[in-house]
Formats: sequence, C-alpha cells, structure tokens
Amino acid sequence: MSEDCVTLSRSTKETKITVSLDRNGCGKHRIETGIGFFDHMLTAFSVHSGIDMDISVSGDIDVDCHHTIEDTGIVLGKAFAQMLGDKSGIVRYGSALIPMDEALAQVAVDVSGRPFLVFDAAFSHDMIGAMDTQMVEEFFRAFAFNAGITLHARLISGSNDHHKAEALFKALAHAVEEAIRPKDGNAMLSTKGSFD
Repeated sequence: MSEDCVTLSRSTKETKITVSLDRNGCGKHRIETGIGFFDHMLTAFSVHSGIDMDISVSGDIDVDCHHTIEDTGIVLGKAFAQMLGDKSGIVRYGSALIPMDEALAQVAVDVSGRPFLVFDAAFSHDMIGAMDTQMVEEFFRAFAFNAGITLHARLISGSNDHHKAEALFKALAHAVEEAIRPKDGNAMLSTKGSFD
C-alpha cells in the first residue's frame, strides 16, 4: 500500500530535517535548507516531478554544506519510499533527457527497491554559490539508496556548472514523475511478483 501524503522527520547532532511529500500535488513547494542553490535544485525537483514538497532543514552549514545536503537526501529518499509503499500500481521505470541551455543531462530510474547509483558527471568548479559541486553526486546517492531506487545519471554535455546541475535535477524529476505514474491495475510490475 502507498501513502499519498507523508511527513518524516530526522534529528542528529548535525541536522534537524522535516520532509512532507504529496504525490497527488502539482509541484507546490516550501523549501528552506539554508543553502540557496540547493533550495533552487529542490524547487526544480518539486516543480518538475509534480510532487508537493515541504522541506525544512536546520544544519551545521557553519562547518560546510555536506551534512545538510546528504542528510536531506536521506530523509527525502526515506519519505519517497514510504510514500510509494510496496510500489504496486506504478509504471516503475522512468527516464528523461533534459537540456538546460548548453547542458544536456540524462537520468533513468527503476523504482524497484534495489538501490544503486551510477553517476557520470563532471563539474568545472568547486562551488555553485554555497553548494559544493561534489554534493550533487552525494545527494543523488543518498536519495537513491534511501528511496530504494536504481538511478543512472549522466551529463552528456555542458560548460556552465549551474546549468549542468540544474539539468541533472530536472532530469531526475521528470524520470521520477514518469516512474511513479499509475498504471492499469494494481499488480506489481515484476516477474517475481515482489520487489524484495
């Protein structure tokens, strides 16, 4: 069974995070992580996936952005998995090829319960605003492994790091939107009859 609306909180010595998701939304969002560019990426994820997201994060950004971004990926992934439940009645697979000016990104997902990440993207600079470019991959990993999805992300071209990151997040959003669409019938799309 799935839950259309999910709220999940997690507190550690490094971060305090609350994530609310509504899969029947239209991309409404309220996102406050303390990292402007990361907020921008999560906003794109919400708008382009059509999932309403309310994300509130208090993290040790005085240290750096790592814990805040990784832990947000963890909680968002867990909430996503809870929202989909046993994953019955969804298309399961999704992919997207998204341009952002000169950048072109491709993402494919399998919402299968088997977490895996293949991430093939390089950035030219260390930072985009207050966000470390290495954290794009770390967010994708945290989200994929906690959501229980196989996720392949590939940057095909691009020169502007802002555009490259945004193309990847938008491609993720469109791939996810496609994968969680309802399909005819409620059976699991699995020859095993189970995602375990």
